[in-house]
Amino acid sequence: MTRLPFLFALTLFFGFSSCESTTEQSPKLSQNKNSQASAIFVGNKEFDEYWYQGKAELNSYVLEQARYGEVHPGEAVLVFVTEPFSKSKQVKLDSPGAQPKDEVSVMKLNLTKKFYTGVYPYSIMQSSFTPIDMATFPNTLKVATSSQEWCGHTFTQYNLNDQGYKVQQFSYFESEGDEELQLENALLEDEIWSKIRINPSSLPTGSIKIIPGSIYSRLRHTALKVEEATASMSPSKSNKEDLNYLVKYSNGRTLSIQFSKSFPHVIQGWEENFRSGFGAGAKQLTTKASLKKTLMLDYWSKNGLVDAKYRDLLELD
Repeated sequence: MTRLPFLFALTLFFGFSSCESTTEQSPKLSQNKNSQASAIFVGNKEFDEYWYQGKAELNSYVLEQARYGEVHPGEAVLVFVTEPFSKSKQVKLDSPGAQPKDEVSVMKLNLTKKFYTGVYPYSIMQSSFTPIDMATFPNTLKVATSSQEWCGHTFTQYNLNDQGYKVQQFSYFESEGDEELQLENALLEDEIWSKIRINPSSLPTGSIKIIPGSIYSRLRHTALKVEEATASMSPSKSNKEDLNYLVKYSNGRTLSIQFSKSFPHVIQGWEENFRSGFGAGAKQLTTKASLKKTLMLDYWSKNGLVDAKYRDLLELD
């Protein structure tokens, strides 16, 4: 497996790269060598040219989502894009370069899932912000997850601080309600996808401490806590060009993510196995996602009726 270098400069002026940009700026690499906003990935031109070209990588997946003891068809989308981020406020910077000491370049992942359970729809979105320079910033700075369906909605957010992760949860369920807690620093399941894209060899193997995925925790209504697990990296059994990262939790749940061995390490799919229910009525259920299409696109500028053609290219409903 190719090991990507860890050394980066701090940030990149990614420019006109978000839905909320108010001023149009160049999406190309900055040529100002004296500015921290240039943020060239030292020693890896291939990484720079791919991730800092002023576009996002859009990936569509066939989704099979386990819920209510059954597996429901749906679709998932992974949107990967680099952007300038505030270390102190933990939000996207409106004016990159204005506060260089506070700026860090992150890999943002917006993950969405849409599926129906009977008559009513589920819409789930998760945003994670993982620094590109993992040598200086080894932990994801923020994760925010929301889930909407006809019964109500929930929202969970993790913010990195000196003690680990500050967690805020808002839910319409009485047993959960509004909650705030502090978790010790540990690998976030939610950051694995982005760490694969930045440098898969950075992922830990062997015995690990991990915070289970926020989507899984909300759908299963499990307590937010650090858990014990084992992790391994191995060649994919289905494709010799792919690798598989497997996490086995002590409760029997497993998560495996298949991705391309070669750069840019595209996520080919993932599979989550867990036991639903108790006793004789318990079922072993599997959630799966399989890649359909990948497209590099400055999607934030493609918001007209004519741009619906890109949904067809991604084979989205």
